[in-house]
Formats: sequence, structure tokens, C-alpha cells
Amino acid sequence: MKKAEQKAWLRLRLCAADKAFSLAAIDPGHKPFSSGDKSKDRERVDDLAQELDALQNLFFADRRHKLLVVLQGLDASGKDGTLRRVFGRMSPLGVRTVGWRAPNEAERAHDYLWRIHQQVPAAGEIVVFNRSHYEDVLVPVVSGAIDAAQTQRRYAQINDFERMLAETGTVVLKFMLHISSDEQRKRLQERVDNPAKRYKFQRGDLEVRKQWDAYQHAYEKMIAATATPWAPWTIVPADSKTHRNLMIALALRESLQGLDLRYPDDDPTIASLKVP
Repeated sequence: MKKAEQKAWLRLRLCAADKAFSLAAIDPGHKPFSSGDKSKDRERVDDLAQELDALQNLFFADRRHKLLVVLQGLDASGKDGTLRRVFGRMSPLGVRTVGWRAPNEAERAHDYLWRIHQQVPAAGEIVVFNRSHYEDVLVPVVSGAIDAAQTQRRYAQINDFERMLAETGTVVLKFMLHISSDEQRKRLQERVDNPAKRYKFQRGDLEVRKQWDAYQHAYEKMIAATATPWAPWTIVPADSKTHRNLMIALALRESLQGLDLRYPDDDPTIASLKVP
């Protein structure tokens, strides 16, 4: 790994609480992992997607680990695009995506983590959360539905929940897709202008956009409070879709390669078997 990339990981990966953390200090347009050539970066993403497919197959066969990937970000930050480009080559046999929306009546009747726990990965499975339990320390914080004391309790509860997952064999990777207000405006306008994307746009998106500063502040507090050694946050500069995909694919490959994955022992008599 190049020294510049190593420095970028150190700066963009948060593994411990940091009250001084500031999203404003991270440029959403920064591209520390880019070659400078967009077409080459796209080819690299495609190559990484193939590598990840092979690693996922081995991960599924190994069955000693579980992997939870959290994609968190504001509207139009690129969660769907990441799923297509980074995870799209993987077999659906061992990869599952969960898209989180506002809780329904049954879910509201339980604690806010009840529905989350039901969807965490099983042995050999990779689960990707499109949004996540972190919505429960973002939306109600900005709307004022929970106060500061309740928010702090939820931070602690989430940390304990993720610690339990890690201690029982789940690798937790959390990515915050960090885009600028101007880039979000462009992408939302594209949804309005493109009939094939218009279904993604809701009028409520404009009301949320008016609360940009409040959400930035809520994200800062949340990340600073829930970055832990067992479930670190990685801030992904995401104004560039290609760089976003490249950075997440690299992080995912690094994590999977670090697990010492191996195929299970097979029946030694099978190797000489001739299928009639």
C-alpha cells in the first residue's frame, strides 16, 4: 500500500471516540485512492468486484465468520450505487441486503434495536445494511423526538450491541458516505429530471435538505460517540461515485483478506472419485 493511501486510511478510519471529530474537516471531493484517471479507476473497481466475489465464495465456505457492512449517508449519497458496483458480482447465496425504512407498528412496539438484531448475518453470511440502526440517533435527534440524555443512552446501547456482535464472531464495517450539499442538490435534481429515477424522489427530501446543517452536526456527534475498535467508522469522500466505490471495495478486500479464510477439510476419498 502506498504511503499516501496509508495516511488516508489513518485519517478517514475512526476507531475510538473523538469529541473533536469534524465532518467539515473532510473534503467530500477528496480522492486519495484515485489514480487520477477515471476510466482506470472504474476498471480497478471492476477488478476488485471480481476479487470480492471469489473472497465471498471462500467466506461462505469457511463459515467461521459473519460480516455486517453498514452503509450510512444522507439522501443521494450513493448507497444504492455502492451495492450495485461493489457487491453486485457476489453470489446472492451468501450475501443479503437489508434496506431500512421507518419502523412499522409492530417494530415500534419493541425497542429500536429489536428489528435490527433479527437481520444480522449468520455464519458464512455477508449482510449489507442500506441505512441502519443509526437512523435512530439521527432522525429523532434532528426532529427533537429524543433529548440529549436519551441520545447518549442510545449511543451506549449501540456500542454494547455491536460489541456483542463482534464478540460472537461478527466483523462490523461501518461506512459514512460523505457528500457535499452541492453534490446532493445535483443528484436530487437528476432524480427529478430522469423518469427512470423519479420514483426515488420524495417531496419530503426537500424538507430534510433544509436541515442539512442539523444532520451534519448529528452525524458528527454520532460518529464521534460510536467509533470503536470493534466497530470502526470509515468516512468515505463520496462526491465522486467511482472513488466511493473504489474506497469501499478496497476496505472490504482488506477486511476479508485479514480473516485467514480457508476451505473446510474435505473427504480425502473424493479427490480420486470419477463421476460416472
